[in-house]
Amino acid sequence: MSPLIRYPGSTVVLPPRLFGSLTYYAVLAQYPAAVIDAATRYNKNTKSVHRYDIVDTSGRLSLTVPVSRPSGATRWCDVAVSGHGRWWEEQPTALESAYGRTPFFEFYIDRLLPLFSAPCADSPEPITALCARADAIIRKILSIDTIVLADVAHLPAGSAVTDLRRDFEARTAAVAAAAAYRQLRPDATPGTLSVLDAIFNLGPEAALLLASLPDAGNNL
Repeated sequence: MSPLIRYPGSTVVLPPRLFGSLTYYAVLAQYPAAVIDAATRYNKNTKSVHRYDIVDTSGRLSLTVPVSRPSGATRWCDVAVSGHGRWWEEQPTALESAYGRTPFFEFYIDRLLPLFSAPCADSPEPITALCARADAIIRKILSIDTIVLADVAHLPAGSAVTDLRRDFEARTAAVAAAAAYRQLRPDATPGTLSVLDAIFNLGPEAALLLASLPDAGNNL
């Protein structure tokens, strides 16, 4: 069992996130099992499903993967990645511009580059599938051994459940506020940045940082 796990026998239910925040992964790592619910109800104002924040020379920068919502779609898993704006070319360039001088950028970037590919026009990938592929890479980098389940129908019998699908950022604000680490370009609230910021700046120490953050259950 991971030393980060603080809730044996419990399961956390999370919304999908693309390159989620440091706080997102700190919370995920505290549970032995998690459901990242791709069937979360679609809300066009929930940009964090397909947008993540980094820091470049000008400050915070939001990187967005454009999406296309079919008529009548009500779940995020029915929303497709769009080819608009050639984001798969622009975002790796933005990451290199922001983090190319950080200590661990070159060590990790090759693991992430396969995520940045042109979507298939005939069969576009759901945005939640892209989120899941990115999440699997991030969890491996951070040595998070939380078991991620396919959907809420697979919740372990008798498991205590913490459901954070609604208002995740607001409900975990205390955890985010506690995050602090050395950065090439300091940010006032690094806990709300994409976890990529910590990975590129800290390398293997990013996993140790997760363990140092407050017990999420005291803040939910």
